[in-house]
Amino acid sequence: MSNSVVRSVKERDRTFANILLNTAIANVTTSFLWFALTFWMYLETRNVIATGVIGGGYMLIIAMASIGFGTIVDRFRKLIVMRVSALFTLVMFLLAGLAYVAMPDSTDVSLTSPWLWVFAILVLVGAVIENMRSVALSTTVTILVDADRRDKANGWVGTVQGLSFMVTSVFSGLAVGFLGMGPTVVISIVFVAVGYVHLLFLTMPEEEHVVASDAAGAYDLRGSLRAVHAVPGLFALIIFSTFNNFVGGVHMALFDPYGLELFSVQMWGVVFAISATGFMVGGALIGRFGLGANPMRTMLIAVMITGVIGAAISFRASPVLCIIAAWFFMATMPAVEAAEQTVIQRVVPLQQQGRVFGFAGAFEAAAAPVTAFLIAPIAEAVVIPWAEGDGAAALAPLLGTGPGRGIALVFLIAGAITVLAAAIAFATPVYRSVSAEYASTTDDAAEETGDPAHV
Repeated sequence: MSNSVVRSVKERDRTFANILLNTAIANVTTSFLWFALTFWMYLETRNVIATGVIGGGYMLIIAMASIGFGTIVDRFRKLIVMRVSALFTLVMFLLAGLAYVAMPDSTDVSLTSPWLWVFAILVLVGAVIENMRSVALSTTVTILVDADRRDKANGWVGTVQGLSFMVTSVFSGLAVGFLGMGPTVVISIVFVAVGYVHLLFLTMPEEEHVVASDAAGAYDLRGSLRAVHAVPGLFALIIFSTFNNFVGGVHMALFDPYGLELFSVQMWGVVFAISATGFMVGGALIGRFGLGANPMRTMLIAVMITGVIGAAISFRASPVLCIIAAWFFMATMPAVEAAEQTVIQRVVPLQQQGRVFGFAGAFEAAAAPVTAFLIAPIAEAVVIPWAEGDGAAALAPLLGTGPGRGIALVFLIAGAITVLAAAIAFATPVYRSVSAEYASTTDDAAEETGDPAHV
């Protein structure tokens, strides 16, 4: 595909920076309201079923919708997709605000209140649709950034994700506690509107016309599978990334209970904010230095490091160790995410990238909750009673004593499995084939398959 407009690297970088800034505003805003909703529903109902339903529903809908998001991204111009996504989120949040106002008594809600669930569902749908922007952003990197710098661009994307996590983990609770849910909704609506207006002023002449795509319908699962299988070893790469999310589900299920054994609930939110700065630093380092000649190797090394750190969290019941380990864990994670994105951006034609990113997102969104649902009852019924009972003396030299030692044992086992799996992956034919495919894919080959020419 040839471009009617070819701009300098500096001009394209400026456009990408604006899109990244806009995405940061969108991520912070939707996550801010989503976290606030979770906190508010629990405080109002004092029932974990409410938070469990909306949390599980959120991940389930993302898993189901990701392939559809990818299909839409492949069929339409990326900037148009971002604008439509932002507008849809804005409409959903406005309707949610009306639903909140319509509640008979917003200070005394219960699980039987239909307006409560209307309000929650509208926020949920608005937050889910915003994830379409993430798929579009990944393909925008391919369009605007030269192939030899995409790993660094993906690092800055990770920095934006870390910023979103840091801001929402602190300010959502503060907003609900000091302002209430009503003003929190208003703040979210205002910032979503600002982001939408900003998008209207952005242009991306590199994609004056959408790239010709074989995407069919609104949910092209067959095309997604075809695109994934077209690249040797790509499906295995996605599966491995998904496995990493399976292990991440252990921390999703148990990290909050473990942390609350070490910190007060107020301090635990601060710990999350501190650890999120690690995600930002890790992303910024990739943005500065890249991922090296072989992102697959970098990804597996990073996975092994996260396994070691995840296990180290369990050593002793130390608040200081927990903070340090959580920070380094978060600092390492952007390398895993950026490596997967960089490989896909290099080896998959642009006209199929939306569906491949959507397919990968569907797997990864479903993985962690599945593990969380499995590991929580096993830990509660088997591991924790043994570790704090008959096994306490045996575990004490390594894990220490006191509450949370059963959870610490689960972390230790999960970390060991992660390191072992990554070490085995190094020896597989899949690792060699994907690495070779990445190395052999030149800018000229990418241009022939639909990657816009750059100067």
